[in-house]
Amino acid sequence: MRSLILSFFLAFSLFTCEEIPPVITPLEPGGPNVNVKRRVLIEEFTGVRCVNCPAGTVEVLNLRELYKDQVISVGVHAGSFAPPYPDSKYDFRTPEGDGIINLLGKPLGYPSAVVNRKLYDGEFDLQLGRSQWAGYIAQELAAAPLVDLKLSKTYNATTRVLKVTIDTELLQPLPQDDIRLSVMLAEDQIVDVQLTPDGKKSDYSHRHNLRDMLTAFDGDLIGGELKSSKKSSRSYTFTLPANWVDSQCSIIAFAHLGGGKLDVLQVIEGKIL
Repeated sequence: MRSLILSFFLAFSLFTCEEIPPVITPLEPGGPNVNVKRRVLIEEFTGVRCVNCPAGTVEVLNLRELYKDQVISVGVHAGSFAPPYPDSKYDFRTPEGDGIINLLGKPLGYPSAVVNRKLYDGEFDLQLGRSQWAGYIAQELAAAPLVDLKLSKTYNATTRVLKVTIDTELLQPLPQDDIRLSVMLAEDQIVDVQLTPDGKKSDYSHRHNLRDMLTAFDGDLIGGELKSSKKSSRSYTFTLPANWVDSQCSIIAFAHLGGGKLDVLQVIEGKIL
């Protein structure tokens, strides 16, 4: 009897079970795009009088080496450690840097950096200590990008006129209407005075320094364009000062939230030369 019942259920299953093909939902315009690489911005707050900041720069460089072009960094000289020494050749402070540190909050200790301008669960502000950077960068890289950025530029080495165009494309629905674009100019490997644990060094190489911005310090509004057409294009023109080494300069552009939340949605970097 038991064998008869088992045979009945086996026969029944042959007629009732059929393979159901997987349902594939096509991507809608502006939907997630697996071909777009997620990149992360780390803004390192530093100063020539900050004895602990060189250790922070080493950590940033290690993270850039680990993640290659998926981690983009900028050094912002702002705050109480930023004023130059009497024997400094450069003053790395900028009005935009002062605006950014006031926008993101001043560090309570150094080294300090902000990762994608995001307030992470369990943190009380945007500024993060050195031991926290790697974990939050990995967390951000695991997320799907909400927008894609493309950077194009022309540069005349004789006139030193730079023309930059940033195209932003929406990949997923906007988290809010207040979306902004910030465009920075950074210069790498500027040799000048820096306080270190071994004393003041005159031949220290300052890395990825914020030099100026092509937008307002808190970004230019592009949310309306993204909402209406899913695309935005902004162009800027700038003449590099004579004391900037153009071969060491780069453009850093990022789309981000404005208002109460400031999360960076995507970032891109391109060399001027």
